[in-house]
Amino acid sequence: MFIKDLKDCEEFIAGDNTILRELLHPDKADLQLRYSLAHAVLKPGKTSQPHKLKTSEVYYILEGKGEMHIGKESKEVKSGQVVYIPPNIKQYIKNSGDSDLKFLCIVDPAWRKEDEEICP
Repeated sequence: MFIKDLKDCEEFIAGDNTILRELLHPDKADLQLRYSLAHAVLKPGKTSQPHKLKTSEVYYILEGKGEMHIGKESKEVKSGQVVYIPPNIKQYIKNSGDSDLKFLCIVDPAWRKEDEEICP
Protein backbone atom coordinates (compact mmCIF):
# COMPACT_ATOMS: atom_id res chain seq x y z
CA MET A 1 0.00 0.00 0.00
CA PHE A 2 1.34 3.42 -0.94
CA ILE A 3 0.38 6.45 1.18
CA LYS A 4 2.13 9.81 1.05
CA ASP A 5 1.53 12.80 3.31
CA LEU A 6 1.51 16.29 1.80
CA LYS A 7 3.83 17.59 4.51
CA ASP A 8 6.44 14.99 3.45
CA CYS A 9 6.54 16.35 -0.13
CA GLU A 10 9.24 18.88 -0.92
CA GLU A 11 7.88 22.35 -1.66
CA PHE A 12 9.25 24.20 -4.70
CA ILE A 13 8.34 27.04 -7.07
CA ALA A 14 7.05 25.60 -10.34
CA GLY A 15 7.76 27.02 -13.80
CA ASP A 16 4.41 28.81 -13.67
CA ASN A 17 5.32 30.44 -10.30
CA THR A 18 2.91 28.45 -8.14
CA ILE A 19 4.09 26.84 -4.90
CA LEU A 20 4.02 23.13 -5.71
CA ARG A 21 4.32 19.80 -3.89
CA GLU A 22 4.36 16.74 -6.11
CA LEU A 23 2.29 13.97 -4.54
CA LEU A 24 2.43 11.32 -7.25
CA HIS A 25 4.65 10.92 -10.28
CA PRO A 26 5.58 7.67 -12.05
CA ASP A 27 9.27 8.70 -12.18
CA LYS A 28 9.48 9.32 -8.43
CA ALA A 29 8.02 6.13 -6.97
CA ASP A 30 7.64 2.53 -7.99
CA LEU A 31 4.05 3.06 -9.09
CA GLN A 32 2.32 2.08 -12.30
CA LEU A 33 0.80 5.47 -13.16
CA ARG A 34 0.22 7.38 -16.40
CA TYR A 35 -0.55 10.64 -14.62
CA SER A 36 1.05 12.96 -12.08
CA LEU A 37 -0.67 14.65 -9.15
CA ALA A 38 0.53 17.83 -7.46
CA HIS A 39 -0.77 20.20 -4.78
CA ALA A 40 -0.49 23.88 -5.73
CA VAL A 41 -0.80 27.10 -3.74
CA LEU A 42 -1.14 30.60 -5.15
CA LYS A 43 -0.97 33.52 -2.71
CA PRO A 44 -3.66 36.26 -2.68
CA GLY A 45 -3.38 38.67 -5.60
CA LYS A 46 -0.84 36.49 -7.42
CA THR A 47 -1.19 35.09 -10.94
CA SER A 48 0.48 31.97 -12.30
CA GLN A 49 2.76 32.41 -15.30
CA PRO A 50 0.88 31.82 -18.59
CA HIS A 51 1.97 28.49 -20.02
CA LYS A 52 0.99 25.59 -22.28
CA LEU A 53 1.33 21.86 -21.75
CA LYS A 54 1.51 19.26 -24.51
CA THR A 55 -0.74 17.12 -22.30
CA SER A 56 -4.15 17.62 -20.75
CA GLU A 57 -4.43 18.95 -17.21
CA VAL A 58 -7.15 19.09 -14.57
CA TYR A 59 -7.34 21.51 -11.64
CA TYR A 60 -9.48 20.65 -8.63
CA ILE A 61 -9.99 23.72 -6.44
CA LEU A 62 -9.62 22.83 -2.75
CA GLU A 63 -9.74 26.27 -1.10
CA GLY A 64 -10.15 29.88 -2.11
CA LYS A 65 -11.35 31.48 -5.31
CA GLY A 66 -9.73 32.56 -8.51
CA GLU A 67 -10.06 33.49 -12.13
CA MET A 68 -9.12 30.73 -14.58
CA HIS A 69 -7.90 31.71 -18.05
CA ILE A 70 -7.82 29.13 -20.84
CA GLY A 71 -7.20 30.43 -24.34
CA LYS A 72 -9.43 33.48 -24.78
CA GLU A 73 -11.91 32.41 -22.08
CA SER A 74 -11.89 33.32 -18.39
CA LYS A 75 -14.22 32.22 -15.60
CA GLU A 76 -14.44 32.50 -11.83
CA VAL A 77 -13.53 29.29 -9.99
CA LYS A 78 -14.01 28.34 -6.34
CA SER A 79 -13.64 25.53 -3.87
CA GLY A 80 -15.25 22.28 -5.00
CA GLN A 81 -14.94 22.95 -8.74
CA VAL A 82 -12.92 21.09 -11.33
CA VAL A 83 -11.38 22.65 -14.46
CA TYR A 84 -10.34 20.69 -17.56
CA ILE A 85 -7.47 22.23 -19.52
CA PRO A 86 -6.95 20.83 -23.04
CA PRO A 87 -3.44 20.20 -24.38
CA ASN A 88 -1.51 22.94 -26.22
CA ILE A 89 -3.60 25.89 -25.03
CA LYS A 90 -2.38 28.92 -23.09
CA GLN A 91 -3.56 28.85 -19.49
CA TYR A 92 -3.08 30.63 -16.18
CA ILE A 93 -4.95 31.24 -12.95
CA LYS A 94 -5.22 34.33 -10.75
CA ASN A 95 -5.99 34.26 -7.05
CA SER A 96 -8.85 36.77 -6.76
CA GLY A 97 -9.51 36.09 -3.08
CA ASP A 98 -7.99 37.23 0.20
CA SER A 99 -6.67 33.80 1.23
CA ASP A 100 -4.44 31.18 -0.39
CA LEU A 101 -5.85 29.53 -3.51
CA LYS A 102 -5.15 25.80 -3.12
CA PHE A 103 -5.74 23.27 -5.86
CA LEU A 104 -4.73 19.85 -7.12
CA CYS A 105 -3.15 19.49 -10.57
CA ILE A 106 -3.54 16.23 -12.47
CA VAL A 107 -1.49 15.91 -15.66
CA ASP A 108 -2.05 12.97 -18.03
CA PRO A 109 0.29 11.66 -19.22
CA ALA A 110 2.54 12.65 -16.32
CA TRP A 111 4.11 16.11 -16.29
CA ARG A 112 7.55 16.47 -17.88
CA LYS A 113 9.52 19.71 -18.07
CA GLU A 114 9.99 19.33 -21.81
CA ASP A 115 6.17 19.23 -22.26
CA GLU A 116 5.70 22.69 -20.74
CA GLU A 117 6.14 25.99 -22.56
CA ILE A 118 6.14 29.28 -20.64
CA CYS A 119 4.27 31.93 -22.64
CA PRO A 120 5.00 35.67 -22.82
